[in-house]
Amino acid sequence: MPQPHPQNSGPSPKHRLFSPGATSAFRLGIILALLLTGGGAGAVFAFYHSPWWTREGFAPNQPVLFSHRHHAGELRIDCRFCHTGVESSAFAGLPSTETCLTCHSQIFTDTAMLRPVVRSAETGLPLRWKPVTNLPGYVYFNHSIHIAKGVGCTTCHGDIGTMALTAKGERLDMRWCLDCHRDPGTHLSPREDLYAASWRPTANARSRPAALMRAYEIHSAHLTDCVTCHR
Repeated sequence: MPQPHPQNSGPSPKHRLFSPGATSAFRLGIILALLLTGGGAGAVFAFYHSPWWTREGFAPNQPVLFSHRHHAGELRIDCRFCHTGVESSAFAGLPSTETCLTCHSQIFTDTAMLRPVVRSAETGLPLRWKPVTNLPGYVYFNHSIHIAKGVGCTTCHGDIGTMALTAKGERLDMRWCLDCHRDPGTHLSPREDLYAASWRPTANARSRPAALMRAYEIHSAHLTDCVTCHR
């Protein structure tokens, strides 16, 4: 007598498309992909906000070993002595050989660190200072208007009077600039402190931003317009 067929319980193991552990492996793969995606996004975010990206604290090698801490901090030499265009032009200016020799034709003339200045005077080739802060070409920045409106040197350049080697003092990215343009009053310096090498806003200065804005005739209605910085 013929035997009844057993009830069909699914494909045999050799005909299955996926192994019994495929679902677990697939879930583990999804978890790993999410972790890698999140970790990668976090790493990019951290890098973008780190000094490696912003170059904050970066001090390039210069043709002359110049110390702002000594000249501006200890000797109290006014910023405008070397950066002559800061009040009248977009570019603050960098010291020429003749500017350096105003003092150093008489003092420290035989030191090794001043040999580039001496060679520059002898050959007529200017000193090639390396910029510490490089703004993109699509950003318009004018030193003179910022000085005229009460933005002191240390606001953007950091505590320059303590720097043995000149480094980038602030982020100076778009968000940083917009924070100031949205609330300019708390970032302003009194006129007597505009060129101070180590000045930072005090509690007293921060308590009277409206008075400083009136003194500098600042109207903040259009400071965050795109055309203010992008022309």
